[in-house]
Amino acid sequence: MGMDRTVTFPTAPPTWTAVRDLLAARGYTFQVRMIDGELAFPDEQPPQTWRELRLSAPQGMVTVRREANRLAFVIWENADAELREQWTALWQAFADAGGGTVETPEA
Repeated sequence: MGMDRTVTFPTAPPTWTAVRDLLAARGYTFQVRMIDGELAFPDEQPPQTWRELRLSAPQGMVTVRREANRLAFVIWENADAELREQWTALWQAFADAGGGTVETPEA
């Protein structure tokens, strides 16, 4: 099972470059590992029309799935606290960079 968090944007989500730079300014590093199911170079830039990214953090992998103006950020439910921190930093940076609204999970 996985854990996910969804962010909805008023228009399109921000570019990966904008989010990557915001994360770096906050002290977080991610590398692109896959774009739409295809292997990618760590510094490769996804096209504007990407549907799924696999991003590598020092603690593990985060999957980002795109549906129009929504992004879902997914990690394994058994992820340790450090990966959960990286995951949170990632969805928060996308929300901040794109004026997105984070959908909180129901209890």
